[in-house]
Amino acid sequence: MKNDRKKVVVSEFIDASAVESLKQHFDVHANASLVDQHDTLRGLLADADALIVRNRTRVTQALLDAAPKLIAVGRLGVGLDNIDLAACAQRGVQVLPATGANARAVAEYAIAAALMLLRGAYLSSASVAAGEWPRTALSNGREAAGSTLAVIGFGGIGQLVAQLARSLGMRVAGYDPQQPASAACWKETGAQCMTFEEALRAADVVSVHVPLVESTRNLLGAAQLSMLKPHAVVINTSRGGVIDERALADALKHGRLGGAALDVFADEPLKAGSPLAGAPNLVLTPHIAGLTVQSNERVSTLVAARVTQALLEGERDSQRREGVST
Repeated sequence: MKNDRKKVVVSEFIDASAVESLKQHFDVHANASLVDQHDTLRGLLADADALIVRNRTRVTQALLDAAPKLIAVGRLGVGLDNIDLAACAQRGVQVLPATGANARAVAEYAIAAALMLLRGAYLSSASVAAGEWPRTALSNGREAAGSTLAVIGFGGIGQLVAQLARSLGMRVAGYDPQQPASAACWKETGAQCMTFEEALRAADVVSVHVPLVESTRNLLGAAQLSMLKPHAVVINTSRGGVIDERALADALKHGRLGGAALDVFADEPLKAGSPLAGAPNLVLTPHIAGLTVQSNERVSTLVAARVTQALLEGERDSQRREGVST
């Protein structure tokens, strides 16, 4: 008996409830290890109608060539630098990100990192447990209230970070070439629209929320980091390539920067021998700022719903065309 159900392949982890939702309509092949099983993934895509990925699966022209029936690519997240958008557009493949679904998780991570780095006291557990008592050295932390946060990239996540920071009594400066000074977001969040250099020079905390495109690659390099106050801290939850990691490590090691928290890197996983290794006052996490129990459920549910809608609408359009032709 012919199986007319459309096929959905999921190559990275997704919430189980979203898989069950997809299975109501489609044949679903969900395996978080497919991202590392290239031949198996290509084989499954030969007759697939949709592919759902996170950030590690590279949706290239070659992968699209292996999936001639593909209608949609669901992205369990918002960054699209792992997807060849031009190739998808040329093939008529819809790209469906989870816009907004993990914004709260990322924003809370940025604020938590800012509080930890400003205070400077939360990396001392090993020394205290060993019997040391660095009370004097750790008594010069800074409070968030009255400090200035520079939000670089004032989209949805950046605006939420600004709102959370304002609730802590922080001043917020923002830079985004896509948001004119007249945009409503500045007044709505209480942030001050500044130029890039003005925002950096004013900052006690810099939080980066930009996509990785040619204009943002190494956006924060040695010259830009030198504009920051020596006690300033930098947080990056966007994409690794927007910060020059060698320049950042150098600034930390030579006391020209107060601290940094990086959740993303130019190469992921971070390779052994990275210039970041051994840098002081540095918090490194493995691209998890947007991942919480709640956000994973929201992201997975949203992408599953968008993929379902795209495939069902495509099916109805096909049926209508067949009806007209007959």
